[in-house]
Amino acid sequence: MSRTDDERTFAALPPAHGRGFAETWWGRAWLQALEDTALDREQLKRGRRQAREGAVGAVSVRPGRITAVVMDRHGTAHRSDVLLQELSDGEWDRFLDLVVDRAGHIAALLDRDMPPHLVEDAAAAGVELLPGIGDLEPECTCDAWDHCPHTSALCYQVARLLDQDPFVLLLMRGRGERRVLDELQVRSAARAGRTEDGRPAGAGPEGVRADEAFAARDVLPPLPAPPPLPERPGEPPAPDAETPPAPGVAPGALALLAADAAARAHRMLAEALAPGHEDQSVEPELSRDQDAVRLAAGAEGHPRVVGRLASGTGRRRADLDLATRAWRLGGSVALAVLEEEWTPSPEQSARARALLAEAWDDAERPALRASGPDRWTAPGTGVQLRLGRDGHWWAYRKEGGRWAPVTPPAEDPASAFAEARGLMGADGDPASVLREARGSSGAAEDLSGRPV
Repeated sequence: MSRTDDERTFAALPPAHGRGFAETWWGRAWLQALEDTALDREQLKRGRRQAREGAVGAVSVRPGRITAVVMDRHGTAHRSDVLLQELSDGEWDRFLDLVVDRAGHIAALLDRDMPPHLVEDAAAAGVELLPGIGDLEPECTCDAWDHCPHTSALCYQVARLLDQDPFVLLLMRGRGERRVLDELQVRSAARAGRTEDGRPAGAGPEGVRADEAFAARDVLPPLPAPPPLPERPGEPPAPDAETPPAPGVAPGALALLAADAAARAHRMLAEALAPGHEDQSVEPELSRDQDAVRLAAGAEGHPRVVGRLASGTGRRRADLDLATRAWRLGGSVALAVLEEEWTPSPEQSARARALLAEAWDDAERPALRASGPDRWTAPGTGVQLRLGRDGHWWAYRKEGGRWAPVTPPAEDPASAFAEARGLMGADGDPASVLREARGSSGAAEDLSGRPV
């Protein structure tokens, strides 16, 4: 993504097979405005299909306008624009004042959230942030007078951008993120300089409200840049070759654990220094069995270590091999899909059945038989699809009488199924899948399976 304060350009988003276009309430409100405005429902359906297939190019967002090149199904490119009226200076003043009036509003915006009460407060002040019926005005080189498939596809794609960052909507309404934050800082400083009755802050005991000071913390100048990340993890100390190991201690296993700790520390530091890290959720702590599988997944070439891990977790060696294979494909989530059968809610089951019905054209749809509440098998193909708790699909193949994972997660079942069929070698041997999961480049990996 490239950006200035009054223009942001977002790279083309990948196809959206098997997912909705809006997950936040404000993203859905944006699409509701589109669907309430458009007169031809068939045009909307065609636009939604084109957006889902990835036909929308890079999206440029400017005050009052969004623009993208959209490819139709015949390969013709159309420049499509959707116009949205900018807020006046007076409306911006009222909006910024009400944001500063409630400390939670600033905190919500900085968390890339747009709570309903913020929009309600703005509407009560005469400021309409979200578009309504007729507010999204289309322009397209296909010369359609209503929302055509191209402008509809653009609107559906922008809903995904709004989900990620409500400042995109504020830019469309006339002001970029940096300007909004700067003006909030000025207003916060002015509020901090006087009491509620207008007296100077030092004239009485009232001072500055703690919630206002806390909410304004992130509009202050940023901290200095952190030091650069080392290129690679540090080398763990080598065991003393002249001192015999203590009884029960395997020097090779100890060296492996030390190297793993160094690699994990380096990865955690890299993640902590990455932009946007503060917005990411903290990964849950691994259980004893999950950590043993993680260690085994990185202990290739150390059969004695893997054997001890199998014994310590009560697994047969073949079971541990299958678990490490799942781990390389998707960590603890993939391990849960392998080892835990679960029952989706009625809503999740209905969504899964709908995806299975819509993912293929009629002539290409495989015959699928439910093999459990979260899995479906295609007889005669040796392929099984499993639904994870997070809504992703995982492909399995029958190997030696057991179901084994063969692909990373996919957002739609057709992609997972096709990848599983495509990964089979000409001789039907799926061993290449395992080699690919282990990494065929020969690059070093830490025990989480990530390249070092």
